[in-house]
Amino acid sequence: MSTEITGIEGELPSGKIVIVASRYNQSICDSLVQGALETLAQAGYPSASTPVVRVPGAWELPAVVKQAIAHPNVIAAVALGCVIKGETTHDIHINRSVSQAIMTLSVETGIPIAFGLLTCNTLEQAIHRSGGNVGNKGIESAEAVVELLRLGKKIAHGL
Repeated sequence: MSTEITGIEGELPSGKIVIVASRYNQSICDSLVQGALETLAQAGYPSASTPVVRVPGAWELPAVVKQAIAHPNVIAAVALGCVIKGETTHDIHINRSVSQAIMTLSVETGIPIAFGLLTCNTLEQAIHRSGGNVGNKGIESAEAVVELLRLGKKIAHGL
């Protein structure tokens, strides 16, 4: 029987987890940030270890995440934002480009980066995903980073 390794529990590494969040759709993004901060604090990363860096919009998330994770004391990042569909296909181009860039950064660096970009058709959907009846994707993103940090520590110590 094989052994299953997860990051659900276990030791966490020390260091900073940077939250990079859009200012666009500010009330939605503020709720995502608050959820992420609370989740990281509960995991043992106080506010001094979780700086929040604000960018104008979702498009700027990957570039600033890249700058943040270049610091040696940064062990992970949480990218948060909200793009709501408008009258054109602008949202599709932003969402696809940002998601691919964030994934590429994480894969190439090996640093966990949570993708907390809401890609909604309506403001109502965004409200539901930022603390409404569908939960808070900021919380889920922070939980994912914490789990990946634990898992990474276990993998580093041998499979």
